[in-house]
Amino acid sequence: MAEKTMDISVAGMSCGHCKMAVENALKTLDGVTSAEVDLAANKVAVNFDEAKTSFDQLKSAIEEAGYEVQ
Repeated sequence: MAEKTMDISVAGMSCGHCKMAVENALKTLDGVTSAEVDLAANKVAVNFDEAKTSFDQLKSAIEEAGYEVQ
């Protein structure tokens, strides 16, 4: 298992609803073990298995939730 932690900059998050939307979108992906949004830093820390998901899939999940990956 190739678990990796990645910080992704996300624009447009401003409240608790935004935080939950991004975290929940990421947690639905196969291989994501955790997603923790830091609203003050406009970032999300994601732990995931690189064998099961990729950065492009993480990015797509965030964008489908209505936010922009920077």
